[in-house]
Amino acid sequence: MYKLVYPESYLKRATKFIKSHPEIRNQYQKTLELLELNPFHPSLRLHKLQGRLTGLSSVSINISYRIVLQFLIQDNEILLVDIGHHDQAY
Repeated sequence: MYKLVYPESYLKRATKFIKSHPEIRNQYQKTLELLELNPFHPSLRLHKLQGRLTGLSSVSINISYRIVLQFLIQDNEILLVDIGHHDQAY
């Protein structure tokens, strides 16, 4: 099992995001639960990012929305960095 780490900066972004998109609250919650259980689950579409976000990864909430994260395999910790629409998060 993995541990999700929620920095204050992420919590502020996530709160604002969910207020703006209440229709995906359940999908968001399921994504977080699955991320804790198995970040490699195919439905999350975990992938490494490039360019200015090198060193970070992303998972999908749905086809439009993503969570950007730092995946620290050695500690089994997942540091959540950002959330948003595909184009905004990247």
